[in-house]
Amino acid sequence: MSCFVSHTSVDCRNAYELSEFWKKVLDYVDVCDDPNEPGHEECMILDPDSGHHILFIEVPESKTVKNRLHFDLRPRTGTRDEEVERLLGIGAVQVGDHRGIRGPGSGWVILADPEGNEFCILRSEAELAASVG
Repeated sequence: MSCFVSHTSVDCRNAYELSEFWKKVLDYVDVCDDPNEPGHEECMILDPDSGHHILFIEVPESKTVKNRLHFDLRPRTGTRDEEVERLLGIGAVQVGDHRGIRGPGSGWVILADPEGNEFCILRSEAELAASVG
């Protein structure tokens, strides 16, 4: 017997605003028949390709320490650095930079969403393949 991940949940202060930010980051969509709207305390978004869901749930507590769990993201197209610039443009904040940590072209960048939840941007699969070949 085993389990599978039904969805990923994110505690937050404003479920609607955070779900809107992450829809732009991940190119996710609202769940059919359950659109997210301002004031909703729970907002679910969906990856139309994989079926993965993320649920944003409003809680009274603010984030106070480093995440114990975070997303490591790879750009679907383009490069890591292009994706970092795109995400900074939609409201992410850079909190760490580990580019070049293992030589030229290696590493990742740590960003935070509008509520301070950290996530990493890794090199794209194309960049990984180019570094091997």
